[in-house]
Amino acid sequence: MQKDDQYERAMLDPGDVFASPEEVVRHPLMSEGQKAEILRRWLYDASEVAVAEEEGMTGGKPPLVHAIFEALNELGVELDLEHPAPTKQKGI
Repeated sequence: MQKDDQYERAMLDPGDVFASPEEVVRHPLMSEGQKAEILRRWLYDASEVAVAEEEGMTGGKPPLVHAIFEALNELGVELDLEHPAPTKQKGI
């Protein structure tokens, strides 16, 4: 699979392409920017799952929010957690 195909698939469903956020960080062919975008997408998806579970809906893979935050931190990506958006996903 080519790098661009893998990136496009990962942007649709990161968990379908990568086993863990750490695997994204260690990918040898993607740029830091691509890795950060994939992790942000995964973080948004994980936040959506957490909100759904909070509202009594279950299903899907368990959220990996902490591991995704660690992976973003390893890439040097800073998230503004002190000024979140007024949504349950905190603007992620």
